[in-house]
Amino acid sequence: MLELLRRQWWLVVLRGAVAVLFGILAIAWPGITVLALAVLWGAYVLVDGIAAAVIGLTGGPIPGADRWAHVLLGVLGVLTGVLALVWPEITVLVLLLLIAAWSIVAGVLQIAAAIRLRKVIDNEWLLALTGVVALVLGVLLIVQPGEGALALVVAIGVLAAIWGVTLIVLGFRLRSFGRSFG
Repeated sequence: MLELLRRQWWLVVLRGAVAVLFGILAIAWPGITVLALAVLWGAYVLVDGIAAAVIGLTGGPIPGADRWAHVLLGVLGVLTGVLALVWPEITVLVLLLLIAAWSIVAGVLQIAAAIRLRKVIDNEWLLALTGVVALVLGVLLIVQPGEGALALVVAIGVLAAIWGVTLIVLGFRLRSFGRSFG
């Protein structure tokens, strides 16, 4: 594996550069990034729905009941994909609300776990604090969905940029490693 990475160091650097570029673009234009991701997801679901419907309609080795499940899945995929492509803002909002609901449930469960475990573990307040942070995030996403979506994209952009810089550094270290030992 090391030999492969050493020889392909430039691909690691390229991946890093693309990640940094994505991160910078996501930070600079978070609104466009959110909508672009919704459109890409819509295109994927549309193609997936068409493929599922074709599988169900053409039969093959699929038993009868499964054929109709594929057709139904395909129709739902096509409708969802078209909706996401025509109305990407709603797609973003629904995804954001799912993230918010998950965050609220996770936060409540973490706080409850911290309370239950307070006599068993030390520093249970850290678990409670993560629960509070998750709960606050979920509530903020519901109260301010537009700003929440932009904040999530900016956070993803920052993480992508950091990831990219890390890959670039790794790639150049692999390159110099190849010179030292190759």
